[in-house]
Amino acid sequence: MPPGGSLTLTNLQLIDGSDTGPREHLALVIEDGVIADVVAAASVRPTSRTFDLGGAYVMPGLVNMHNHFSLSLPGPGGDAVSALGPHELALYMADAARRTLLAGVTTVRCVAEKAGADFALRRAIDAGWTAGPRIRTAGRALCCTGGHGHETEDTIECDGADEFARGVRGQIALGADLVKLMISGGIAGEHEQITTAQLTPDETAAAISTAHAWGRKVTAHAGPAEVIAQAVELGLDCVEHGYELTPEVARLMAEHSCALVPTLVVTSAQAFFDDLGVPPWMQARSLGAAERHRASYRYALDAGVEVLLGSDMPPYWDFEGTTAVVRELEHMEAGGLAPAKVVRAATAGPARWLGDESVYGMLRPGLAADLIAMPDDPTAGIGALRGLDLVMSGGVVVRDDLGRTRA
Repeated sequence: MPPGGSLTLTNLQLIDGSDTGPREHLALVIEDGVIADVVAAASVRPTSRTFDLGGAYVMPGLVNMHNHFSLSLPGPGGDAVSALGPHELALYMADAARRTLLAGVTTVRCVAEKAGADFALRRAIDAGWTAGPRIRTAGRALCCTGGHGHETEDTIECDGADEFARGVRGQIALGADLVKLMISGGIAGEHEQITTAQLTPDETAAAISTAHAWGRKVTAHAGPAEVIAQAVELGLDCVEHGYELTPEVARLMAEHSCALVPTLVVTSAQAFFDDLGVPPWMQARSLGAAERHRASYRYALDAGVEVLLGSDMPPYWDFEGTTAVVRELEHMEAGGLAPAKVVRAATAGPARWLGDESVYGMLRPGLAADLIAMPDDPTAGIGALRGLDLVMSGGVVVRDDLGRTRA
């Protein structure tokens, strides 16, 4: 990453990401992009690099675990993205990364991007050539011939155990931090259903065992309970969407420490679909799945499954009076997760799943100064993030709506 900033933020109320409430009258001392200390605000001697946040609530930057910088759904909007040449695609994704960071997302987990452009974007952000969140990526997802997402360059079609093992190794060779599988149909495939099983047990087992042998976790796009249960028994680490869980399969996930990224917003996103010109068949399938999707999420909570933030929609998208990532958090709270636990599901929880808990995800000494601020308390109601007005990444302020950190 580029060099981090050094400054002190004082007069703040700290939410450190541990699913507890705020601590008042504190200051964060930041050195070279890392939190050096958390001290009482009264003990801080003002300097030209001390900035008073006026009692704002400060929490870790968001970690979006279901991110697509190159998303192209069916319809004219998605077709335009798919038609981009490699140079245009790189610029398009860089702009999406910048907007994502400004929306308060300081780390993303990309779970299917086009043509390897995510690896180049990660290098560019790390080098400081362009602004964006920290990237952890699966590269291109692996699907069967004709499987979910096969129409675009963000997947690779494989058939048979050997091809899936080869596909895993190929993405790891390019620099993948994890592996993404498409093990069932979904809402965006015209010639499939959410319930369509798409990988054989041997194919799933080969992909998971190969990834694990190389020290990579595996997540899977998955809808029906039976397909999810089979993959969990084979060692799956995370489920994307989980549209049709049952209480029994949710308990199985909890027993195997398999997380869920529910992406609740995608079955309640008609305005977004209208923006992109998504065809009626997809809108009907998506919106028609909403009630069952919400019940599935409730089963996961009741079973003690770890749930993690993932918007699927571009996190910065202007949607229902806020951003898509905030609407996802609001859906998670409305579905039964307490606000303080929603905060953890958006910060420390994802960092732990990614193996990065010693790098970011909480506001504690030794961890990255990735943070957001707002006037109201998100542990009292996650809708407080609608008022987000400051974003810091690695100790560098990238957004400050009120000008409090201008020297």
